[in-house]
Amino acid sequence: MTRVHFIGIGGSGLSAIARLLKESGCDVTGSDNALSPFAAELQRIGIQVFIGHHPRNVQGADMVIRSSAVGDDNPEAQAALQAGIPLYKRADFLGRLMENKTGVAVAGSHGKTTVAAMIAWMLTSLKRDPSFIVGSVLSNLGVNAHAGKGAPFVIEADEYDRMFLGLKPRIEVVTNLEHDHPDCFPTFDDIRSAFESFIDLLPQNGVFIASSENQGSAALMTYARRKKLNVVSYAIENDLTINCPQWMQARDLRPNRKGGFDFTVASNLDGMLKAFGVSLQVPGQHNVRNALAALCVASALKLPMKEAAAALNQFTGTSRRFELKGEAKRVLFVDDYAHHPTEIRATLAGARARYPERRIWALWQPHTYSRTQTLQAEFARAFDDADEVLVTEIYASREAPQNFSAKEVVAAMTHPSARYGGSLDETKKYLRDHLRPNDALIVLSAGDANRLIDELMKEL
Repeated sequence: MTRVHFIGIGGSGLSAIARLLKESGCDVTGSDNALSPFAAELQRIGIQVFIGHHPRNVQGADMVIRSSAVGDDNPEAQAALQAGIPLYKRADFLGRLMENKTGVAVAGSHGKTTVAAMIAWMLTSLKRDPSFIVGSVLSNLGVNAHAGKGAPFVIEADEYDRMFLGLKPRIEVVTNLEHDHPDCFPTFDDIRSAFESFIDLLPQNGVFIASSENQGSAALMTYARRKKLNVVSYAIENDLTINCPQWMQARDLRPNRKGGFDFTVASNLDGMLKAFGVSLQVPGQHNVRNALAALCVASALKLPMKEAAAALNQFTGTSRRFELKGEAKRVLFVDDYAHHPTEIRATLAGARARYPERRIWALWQPHTYSRTQTLQAEFARAFDDADEVLVTEIYASREAPQNFSAKEVVAAMTHPSARYGGSLDETKKYLRDHLRPNDALIVLSAGDANRLIDELMKEL
């Protein structure tokens, strides 16, 4: 039996691969600095997780896979190199997993987690038993990865550090393209060039699916057409913005009682005009677009479209993507991973549509100094759909502390009720004193501010 050891197993990316290999029959171990929820779930299914990094942890391993955050100076990485054990980065290993499968890679600045999850659930519901790796836990299935026996392999394609360039897709989705990760892509041209290289991975008969409503992804469709690929566009009830012979469109959007939208899908895919209805549970127009992307994949895989739509009607989301955590003293608490201005606007618009009678609180924890400074003007204008805005200090993540504070972003905001909350403890005290019945608190964080939800619910 092959033994695979993971350095940094507690992250969403490596934990998913670890689960998939465990289900495939490998002996899997891993290590991390702390026991994350992902790592605890791996322990539950029989994977040994070491807390802390030590050379002895890799003894007996046939290969070692490390997180992109793990450097060459890591003691386990050093031990693997000295022992001659093959050492891979996540990006190098993912392509191997996709060999001899129908790879479906979902990329984009926003929405890729949800689209990948929608496709994985849709294929599972239609009994295609897909393999999948998603950066969040699917609420319908309770896992973030699965080693299926079917042909499809669905993967969330992460652009950070050009991770997605190690994949082997036959179908690609790009939800949108905007400037992000300035620590990795200093300019928009840098990230656009990386996405063009991602398109270059497709074989000649590959399918490229993208939103025509977003300027960045629309430009990538032009690039894909020049490469003679099969290009499919999707959009909400507009002119499709570019001349694309294959398209899918959402029309007649109507809020429904489930908190999402009902709409009609019109499409000319498969050489004929067709229309059918969809009724989503997940909120916001951005999820209508996400559903269209998933349905375009269903068409590319020759799945029955009405059955695919019916599966999406049952999709309940993923962890940390508008995840309703509970209610205390008639205050609703929602956890959301939004950390880019476009994502924040979409999440708050979804909250306003779902909870029109409630006072919406947006608690935002800025993520990384580089993103906060580069997109400061866009962040300052992203909170219009919130009644109250509270901003914590910046979560540094992988970056060293800098002489820049979230106070400066708050000072640039035009929102009439935007405040700087300071530390998480200071922010929690303010919320505890000011939250009222019939409020909804939306925590927008890719860091650790979501821990305030459990604390506030207990204290209230």
